[in-house]
Amino acid sequence: MPPEILALIDEPLSLIAVLFVGALFGMAVEQIVSKQKRAAWKRRNAPRLRSGRTGKAGGPWAPKHDAPPTKVPDAADQLRTVMRAEFKPQLLLNKSEARLFRATDKLVNELAPPGWQVMAQVSLGEILRCDDADAYRCINSKRVDLLIVDDESRPMGAVEYQGGGHFKGTHATAARDAVKKEALRRAGIGYDEVKAGEHMLADVRRIVERLVRGARPSLN
Repeated sequence: MPPEILALIDEPLSLIAVLFVGALFGMAVEQIVSKQKRAAWKRRNAPRLRSGRTGKAGGPWAPKHDAPPTKVPDAADQLRTVMRAEFKPQLLLNKSEARLFRATDKLVNELAPPGWQVMAQVSLGEILRCDDADAYRCINSKRVDLLIVDDESRPMGAVEYQGGGHFKGTHATAARDAVKKEALRRAGIGYDEVKAGEHMLADVRRIVERLVRGARPSLN
């Protein structure tokens, strides 16, 4: 075969060979750079990677589990819990509150119509109802020291005893009292605070007299 023809054939083959070698070289360089970047990333994120592999909170690949459903204890669960515990009786009222209860009860028997009574430590959830579930939860477990009811057990007025230590309480105590007072006011039920001291009996008398004068036929 003539040399001119061989030269024409060798030229494209040489070009292809050069391109092939260049492609291989580029791929090798790209792999090296990629490995270097991956190694650097692993060094920067080593603490998080270890945290993720050990299952500790905070690792980006820590296994995520759905929270187990909260089981509402039924009566049997409650009974088992109670049987494991020890209970002791405690006073319903302290001495000052008991003294206020007796004085209020005596004045109610003296001044109010027959059948009126004084109840102690009454839950607001038992004497108030509300269609707003959130509002009801706000008052459900709160109590008043004394509650005066009429002959049909309708709540007429609440009496709160404010001992000497009451006014040294936290803002939470004042806020809790304000919640009770507002809920009772909206229900049309009287709310009075009686302070410890020599005027306590006179204050209770005025409260009972006012409730009797303002008694309504029905609360519907």
